[in-house]
Amino acid sequence: MVEADINTLRRILKTSRVIAVVGLSADWFRPSYFAAKYMMEHGYRIIPVNPRYPEILGQKCYPTLRDIAEKVDIVDCFRKTEDIGPIAGDAIAIGAKVLWQQIGVKNEVAAAKAQAAGLDVVMDRCVKIEHARLFGGLNWVGVNTGVISAKRPQWLAY
Repeated sequence: MVEADINTLRRILKTSRVIAVVGLSADWFRPSYFAAKYMMEHGYRIIPVNPRYPEILGQKCYPTLRDIAEKVDIVDCFRKTEDIGPIAGDAIAIGAKVLWQQIGVKNEVAAAKAQAAGLDVVMDRCVKIEHARLFGGLNWVGVNTGVISAKRPQWLAY
């Protein structure tokens, strides 16, 4: 299993424009919603995949990856590690280029299956964080604006 390095992540995020987000929530406070909204606002087409909703973020929501008629570049998985196997099979079946497992998700068997089929695989990483880190979006929503800082506040100085 080959881990995605910085050059691979940069290539994936530079050349991929359509992201199917499996497990995208309609709740604004969920990490999947925040990540998808960020990627939309940075020029990516987001296709929500969740059988519980007809629409998320103004985009038609699909019950499964196989129901999507258009080409998908990245399958971004906001599901439990044990749920990734069938998603990897669907990603292969629809001709996706990348199987991306979010932070905390690391299914090695599904990753090996996807890699064997020619997909790039990213595990245990957030697409939003990686995009921000590699393309300068860390100032979006409070980061690098002085709201969040590692510096000791002046009022704590002795």
